[in-house]
Amino acid sequence: MTGPNTATQEEAVPAPSGMLFVWSDVDPSGEDDYNRWYDREHVEERVRIPGFSSGTRYQIIGAGRRYLGLYRTTSLDVFASPAYEKAFTRQTPWSVTNLGRMINPMRRVCSVTAETGFGTGAHLAVLRLDRLPTEMETVALRGAGAIVQELPGVISTSLLIPDTTKSTPLPNEARDGRVLDPILLIEASSENAVREAAAKASNFISPGTSLQTAFLELLWRLQASDLSSHLSNMQTVAA
Repeated sequence: MTGPNTATQEEAVPAPSGMLFVWSDVDPSGEDDYNRWYDREHVEERVRIPGFSSGTRYQIIGAGRRYLGLYRTTSLDVFASPAYEKAFTRQTPWSVTNLGRMINPMRRVCSVTAETGFGTGAHLAVLRLDRLPTEMETVALRGAGAIVQELPGVISTSLLIPDTTKSTPLPNEARDGRVLDPILLIEASSENAVREAAAKASNFISPGTSLQTAFLELLWRLQASDLSSHLSNMQTVAA
C-alpha cells in the first residue's frame, strides 16, 4: 500500500535533441558567393525556424570536404514540422544556386545521444566508421566520449545517430553506397587537444583500426537567443 509520500512514478525520459549535419566541398569558382549565402542568409534562415536552437559553421583543416554546418534542434520532430518542410522544399533562388555548387555533400538528420561536457570548442573532430558498426563498436562509440572528456582541452562530445527516414540526400549527394553511420563529435580548445582526443577515441572504439577522422576549425556560431536579443534591441531603439 502506498500513500502520497511513498508513491513512486517513473520519470519521463526527455526525447533526444536533434542535429542537422551538412558537410560539403564547394566549386571554387563560386566559393565566395557560397560563403556569403551561408553567412548572410542560410544559417539565419534555418535558426529562425521554430525548434532550431543554433547553427554553427566549421572549416576543414587539411584535405577533405571543406565546410561543415551543424544545426541543433530541440528534437527530431522539428524536421517533420510544417515550418521546416516549407524551408526544405521551397528553397530561395540563392539557396538553389549554392546547393548546386556543393561537391560530394553529406546530409544527415540525427538524434544527439551520449553527450559529455558542454560548450563549443574552437576545434572539432568528426569520427566515422565507413560502415554500420558492430554491436561492440556501438557500445564503444557511446563510451568514447566519457573516455576522452577527461583529457585536457576537451570541451564536449556527442554521438549522432542518423535517422534513416529524415536523412534524405541533397541534390548532388551520391546515393550508391550511402551509409548512415553514427558520427562522434569531439570539441576542444586547441588542435593538439582535439587530435589527441580523436586518436584515443578511435583506438577505444576500434583498436588497431583507424576510423575516418577529419579535423575542423570553428568559423562562427548563431544561436536562436541571439536573434531574440537583436529583435529586442531593435524594438528598444525604435521606441
